Amino acid sequence: MADRLDRYQGIVDGKARARFLQADLDAKLRSAERLSSPCRLCERGCGAERNAKKKGVCGVLEPMISSEFLHFGEEPELVPSHTVFFAGCTFKCVFCQNWDISQDPGAGRPIPPEDMAMRIESGGGINVNWVGGDPTSNLTYVIRVMSAMRKRGINKAQVWNSNMYLSREAMGVLDGVIDVYLGDFKYGNDDCARRLSGVERYWDVVTRNHTLAAAQCEILLRHLVMPGHIECCTKPVLDWVAENIPIEVLRVNVMDQYHPDHLVLKDKDRFRELARPLRPSEYLEAFEYARKLGLDLV
Repeated sequence: MADRLDRYQGIVDGKARARFLQADLDAKLRSAERLSSPCRLCERGCGAERNAKKKGVCGVLEPMISSEFLHFGEEPELVPSHTVFFAGCTFKCVFCQNWDISQDPGAGRPIPPEDMAMRIESGGGINVNWVGGDPTSNLTYVIRVMSAMRKRGINKAQVWNSNMYLSREAMGVLDGVIDVYLGDFKYGNDDCARRLSGVERYWDVVTRNHTLAAAQCEILLRHLVMPGHIECCTKPVLDWVAENIPIEVLRVNVMDQYHPDHLVLKDKDRFRELARPLRPSEYLEAFEYARKLGLDLV
């Protein structure tokens, strides 16, 4: 464990900080602004004209911060983590445990980038953890905060905590300024993704983006084990990760936190397999499968 923690702790210093100092944040901001309106930030590519105050699928216009605080409940490598929770999300997960903020893009308040940089400076975290909902719709804001941080001489590791459904172009904006992708990999097929999160082409997009992420920096990959989805989702995800992401840049968190929530509780007949907690035996099966694949597990 000490070696693993040391490897990730090194992200806070060394080459990651050097990359952040050298990045052309002005150019990245211009790219993020172009992608934001008409919107091509996520793979939905809905084309929302945010400059004309027209909402897209995620409903996000002005970035709204649901909360920001020093988080001690993340993976041990990241603690203490200054988490910034955005309202709104590019997914419509029927089981979302943060549905009150993910499905309400107005569930927060605006915080100017300069003010956020000052909060991060005084917060005491070893990194900045951009999360939600999902941070993708707020990419322009994130780059602006980074610029404000650099002007103030603040140099903390940047964590992108995401469903990884970004467009290829948005992944390019993040290249060179993100130090850890805290990437969520939910589904092993497109059918489950379409039925449970309302997205198309999930497998192609998320495998592509994890491949891009692995070429950029470290990945701390999360997979939530869900009841009834071990064969169709858990095992295919873990197989792909083991075969395609270099172990040198990867750690995997096989998560047991699933419980029925949100729309699952309202329509138990439609989502029958998800209308119960995860059984300990199911989680053990998933964890042992990951261990036998030789993955570096949290």
